[in-house]
Amino acid sequence: MPGKVDRVPEPASPTVRRRRLAAELRRLREHAGLTGDEAAKRVKWSASKLSRIENAQTPPRASDIKKLLALYGVEGRDAEELLALAKDAADKGWWETFSPTLPPDYSTLIGLEAEAQSASSWEPLIIPGLLQTGEYALEVTNGYMERIAAVPPAETKRRVEARLARQQVLTRDNPLRLSVIIDQSVLFRRFGNQAVMESQINHLLDMAERDNITLRILPLDGRHPIGTGAFVLLEFNRVHGVIHPDVVYLEHLTGGRYVDEEEETYRYRRSFDRLSDLVLDEAQSRDMLMSAREKWK
Repeated sequence: MPGKVDRVPEPASPTVRRRRLAAELRRLREHAGLTGDEAAKRVKWSASKLSRIENAQTPPRASDIKKLLALYGVEGRDAEELLALAKDAADKGWWETFSPTLPPDYSTLIGLEAEAQSASSWEPLIIPGLLQTGEYALEVTNGYMERIAAVPPAETKRRVEARLARQQVLTRDNPLRLSVIIDQSVLFRRFGNQAVMESQINHLLDMAERDNITLRILPLDGRHPIGTGAFVLLEFNRVHGVIHPDVVYLEHLTGGRYVDEEEETYRYRRSFDRLSDLVLDEAQSRDMLMSAREKWK
């Protein structure tokens, strides 16, 4: 079993702050009626430097931000808010200590979760990562890392440690609000031995008691309105006067993909709402969890 991790503090997520800042700088440039090439030329930069800043690939220095704000005519409180955002964006997230063990897409997911106010998760295959026990996570990770990725055991251990540390968004002050829908088949899909499965279901029962977590089951004999794989919809509060769009995370065999176009994220929201209409309620879901636990004793 992976060792216990130290409690992770609740910092602002530099991942999200960089994305917020990049999107706001791009919006300000467009509002000023300038193309990327025109703006870069005005501040005597290469177009590639401005592009990296606007795509959150490079955390800009305060002096860079001041140049852009002066060009776009932003001053006073608005300028102060964006400079504060830039300061947060330059920090390091705790998950960066696990690099390069973690794939970039997964590091981004952890960074997004760290600042999200809520997450809506549909999972038809395995227990969602935020609710996995260490033993279950190790079995799931081993199944991929040993047979597909072919990496050393030490890297597998580090990935499991990162997953357990990631879960502390659920227990910190001002925790993430998590709504999870799990297909009933997940409860009977074995990873590890029976003790691993029994412990995992006990953990689900315990976590479902938390005020910030809603856990519901989609029964196999019920209606299944969508045929898509797992997805997570993340929502964010306004910070330093800047909004962050909803983000959908989609995981596949070799990595993950992010969707943040409003039209697409809206479709995922509607899909989750439709699933919510057809699942068992929380009490019925708890009964099903307890029944599934009996199978693994």
